[in-house]
Amino acid sequence: MYLPKIIETISKKLQEHNAKAIIVGGSVRDHFLNLPIKDYDIEVYGLQNMEQLENILSEFGSVNLVGKSFGVLKFVHEKEEYDFSFPRLESKVAKGHRGFDIQINGKMSFKEASKRRDFTINAIGYDIEEKYFLDPFNAQIDIDKQILRHIDDNSFVEDPLRVYRAVQFSSRFNYDLADETKMLCKDMISKGMLKELPKERVYGEWKKLLLKAEKPSLGFELMRELGVLQYFPELEAIINVPQDPKWHPEGDVWVHTMMTLDVMANICRSECPLPDNEKQKLKFLFAILCHDFGKATTTTIDDDGRTRAIRHEVEGLEPTKSFMYRLTSEHDFIESILPLVEHHLKPSQFYAQGAKSAAVRRLATKVNIEELVVVAKADFLGRTTQESLHGDYEAGEWLLEKAKALKVQNKPLDKLLQGRDLINLGLEPSPEFKVILDEVYELQMDGDICTKEEALEYVKKYIEK
Repeated sequence: MYLPKIIETISKKLQEHNAKAIIVGGSVRDHFLNLPIKDYDIEVYGLQNMEQLENILSEFGSVNLVGKSFGVLKFVHEKEEYDFSFPRLESKVAKGHRGFDIQINGKMSFKEASKRRDFTINAIGYDIEEKYFLDPFNAQIDIDKQILRHIDDNSFVEDPLRVYRAVQFSSRFNYDLADETKMLCKDMISKGMLKELPKERVYGEWKKLLLKAEKPSLGFELMRELGVLQYFPELEAIINVPQDPKWHPEGDVWVHTMMTLDVMANICRSECPLPDNEKQKLKFLFAILCHDFGKATTTTIDDDGRTRAIRHEVEGLEPTKSFMYRLTSEHDFIESILPLVEHHLKPSQFYAQGAKSAAVRRLATKVNIEELVVVAKADFLGRTTQESLHGDYEAGEWLLEKAKALKVQNKPLDKLLQGRDLINLGLEPSPEFKVILDEVYELQMDGDICTKEEALEYVKKYIEK
């Protein structure tokens, strides 16, 4: 297992104090899964107290004591941060993720210390000096069989967030949840244990699911099976909602939404406009997850058997807001998703209608067209019509090309006039300024005014009248 040189150096130093450094947690798991290792956590066995560890680490870099009461020291060397910790026991004494009594004990065995961890795959250790993997719960067998299995019933239920962790790990690694783990998660949900979780912690696991899973739908299908969706009625409401098989031969709204979510995850990996911007990716992923929420209340079946969901894109705004506020209080982020939901049909509609430039300019005042095309593309490709299976979204390409020609692909048309221009013409500031400027802007969007000179000339004639 590859280790940074500084960790090996500190391990040698610890050995001089009859102590042993063990690599633990996600870095060891990711080694076995052939994934990039981003963070290293080191558990130190054999020291008497945290002060000893602090003194040793201070010889090689800076030490942050913020987690000392939990048995964790943040060590920084050449701008890289590492977590060094003591073996510990955790026991639940109160509700919430802070309601744990923590006992630090440097003499504890690795197996005893690892029992507090959630899943076997997260409980493998690597003995740095012996160059040997410690696997007290047979995680390597689970990895070979691609099974996610919890370690201990009693410790697992102490933190209900582990249900969401089970969901995102299963989806990210494409692992099956062990039967006994699935039963335990269902039992925790039936007892209402997830109600105590603050939405910030839940949101953290959702973000990992959406951003890191190749097919996030696997996690949502697991949430559906476990009963988690009772906490998200807006999602639960689209299950079994029928769609017109002409446009949606793949099935109901839930099936379509799951397909669009996987398409969007692929788009975010391969062609996202801002590939390194996680917030941008989350906006796209949540927009497509919510885009058809309105169908739950607008879907009707005509006498001739045709299924319709008139104005579902508008009616979906309120359930989108209520759903998103269950996960986060980031108001501006939620508001940025709403236009993408409200206008997700526009690219296909405009293409079919051969929309004029004025309509495209006006659309740009309501939504970022470049972002909208990404959402509409995922909506179009997330179904099983012949056109969708072909893989091209001509409507989106057409609209984006037209918007770029008009220079409104990611912002509204620039206004030719401002209030100061009216003042320079001799007008006194008044409420009429807004009327004049709005009228000029409308003419701009219609294409009747294209230059500042034309705009000023129009205002002069307006004044004369």
